[in-house]
Amino acid sequence: MTSTLVTGIAELVTWDDEQPIRTDAALVVDGDRVAWTGPAHAAPSADTAVDVGGRAVLPGWVDSHSHLVFDGDRAAEFEARMTGTPYAAGGIRTTVAATRAATDEQLTARVAALVTEMRRQGTTTLEIKSGYGLTVRDEARSLAIARQFTEETTFLGAHVVPAGPDGSPGDPAAYVDLVTGPMLEAAAPHARWIDAFCEEGAFDVDQARAVLAAGAAVGLRGRLHANQLTYGAGVRLACELGLVAVDHCTYLGDADVAALADSGTVATLLPGVEFSTRQPYPDARRLLDAGVRVALASDCNPGSSFTSSLPFCVALAVREMGMTPAEAVHAATAGGAAALGRDDVGRLTVGARADLAVLDAPSHRHLAYRPGVPLVTATWVGGRPVA
Repeated sequence: MTSTLVTGIAELVTWDDEQPIRTDAALVVDGDRVAWTGPAHAAPSADTAVDVGGRAVLPGWVDSHSHLVFDGDRAAEFEARMTGTPYAAGGIRTTVAATRAATDEQLTARVAALVTEMRRQGTTTLEIKSGYGLTVRDEARSLAIARQFTEETTFLGAHVVPAGPDGSPGDPAAYVDLVTGPMLEAAAPHARWIDAFCEEGAFDVDQARAVLAAGAAVGLRGRLHANQLTYGAGVRLACELGLVAVDHCTYLGDADVAALADSGTVATLLPGVEFSTRQPYPDARRLLDAGVRVALASDCNPGSSFTSSLPFCVALAVREMGMTPAEAVHAATAGGAAALGRDDVGRLTVGARADLAVLDAPSHRHLAYRPGVPLVTATWVGGRPVA
């Protein structure tokens, strides 16, 4: 292993407690870890040096919520929403049919292409959920495919209740028994997390509780989709159970915000969804002012948020959700790491993994100031350039 001195950094975002953002800075990478950060004039020597030419350097994005194992296309559904058709999550079943029909090779190629997109935009750590198979075989193979690309894999058999063989509505109680029994047994070896869609039209609080309890019994940590489509008890359930994170959090009452602040459960906000569904954006300002820990993630999926771009989500969070540029960048890096229970990524402090993004701009502010512009010029994972 060799050490590398990164110089010419106009702005270095470390999230160090003493000086989280410093100008005219330098960084030393030793192997796959950050070994030193500080002012450029005090930089130590290293085996090699890289000059980034007055650019900003940020921690790599930590995308803590995505659904990359799927097949099919729902562009027509998106077009219909743009002309007034409301989103109700029913299109998930369309993707389920296409995913079941796809080969392992087709699904793997799709995930690889999306991960490449993410890398080019600065994402260095990502979570991938199942949830478009909804059979024992298809959930297990979805997670096995996802595991080729990340250790942060989530079993989401409780996404929706699939239709019966004849197209009739499925039996929720029988399906929960399947999810918590044979499907969990097949999926657990490939997963770190378990999740459920606790929402009107999907799974109620009692069903979500049963799914999470079954996962915990076999060593899977819990997360939850909640309060996306309307007000409900899902967020409070996540806080009661001490889950690491609860995602969406679009419709929150005062009791929900208080529970998040008291529990420390991370509220993962997914602004790409609101962009794509025309729902109201989550009120990040309200959460931050209440002391809630906030993450931003892409929710990359074919139906409600087909974007792989966390820079786009950062810009939306600043423009639509009341966040400052620094708060949005923190939420998409250190916040995403917290949502995955990680302290080795999402920051560029000594000992952290040397995952970083180099911007073709002098400051993180340009991510919101220049929305839609591909500002990430290099992505490093474990101390090496990958994109």
